[in-house]
Amino acid sequence: MSLYDVEIRRLDDRPLDLAELQGQAVLVVNVASECGFTPQYAGLERLHERYQERGFSVLGVPCNQFGGQEPGTANDIATFCSINYGVTFPLTEKVDVNGPARHSLFDLLTAAPDRKGEAGDVKWNFEKFLIAPDGQIAARFRTRTEPESDEIVTAIEAVLPG
Repeated sequence: MSLYDVEIRRLDDRPLDLAELQGQAVLVVNVASECGFTPQYAGLERLHERYQERGFSVLGVPCNQFGGQEPGTANDIATFCSINYGVTFPLTEKVDVNGPARHSLFDLLTAAPDRKGEAGDVKWNFEKFLIAPDGQIAARFRTRTEPESDEIVTAIEAVLPG
């Protein structure tokens, strides 16, 4: 199965066809509204705005598995992201990223190792997975790596299409 074959819904419950992202660089991030790392939304939005015209998108995937830090409804999440961080990048339905109910998107993503060579379960909110335009996982960044860090920016610029 390819990333582009995964079925997932948008936050507003419409289907999200990941095949529409084929040919783009995408930073997939498991997000939460009540986490100490929630201010990373601001950096994610700036990255999205900075590179979207060059074939890049952030894809936020809400998850409530870490400390119950994404307890709201889809409408609560959308309103929070819009009002507090001006989020314009797409957000998916709330999913599990670990465990027996792990969404198939994260079955694929968690197979990728981080820079220390460690693959497997997501450890906390705001882990980031960079997908190259060909659908391959180019890099995995743990929670504490800020969205606009040199490490992430360099990785994004290395896989931008064209």
